[in-house]
Amino acid sequence: MKTIEVVAGIIQNNNEIFITRRGYGEFENMWEFPGGKMQMGETRGEALRREIKEELELEIEISKYLTTVEYDYPNFHLKMHCFICTISGGELHLNAHNEVKWTTLEELDKLNWVPADISVIEKLKAQSNK
Repeated sequence: MKTIEVVAGIIQNNNEIFITRRGYGEFENMWEFPGGKMQMGETRGEALRREIKEELELEIEISKYLTTVEYDYPNFHLKMHCFICTISGGELHLNAHNEVKWTTLEELDKLNWVPADISVIEKLKAQSNK
């Protein structure tokens, strides 16, 4: 089974988290943390900044590494590196998503998530309980 390596940004502002809803593909209309595939030769940080710029036209500041999630989808194995970030510039445009919103950690469970992102939510909750 092939492995796809991606990065994801958990963009925060005070007690809110920025999430996106997919506008295409198998997981259309499901919520996810924004990001995407790493390109050959990119660092994780470079890939995340590029993906956020391409998808949302936003610039981010990466605060810290959160976790790496490994998840088996039917056709591939996903390895997703997740980072806590803040928005540092740009103007929001939806180039790959059909909706975005700011929400609280408590609200995340009420939404329909892309499967691999569910364990990221669990990690965020565990971290906030420390």
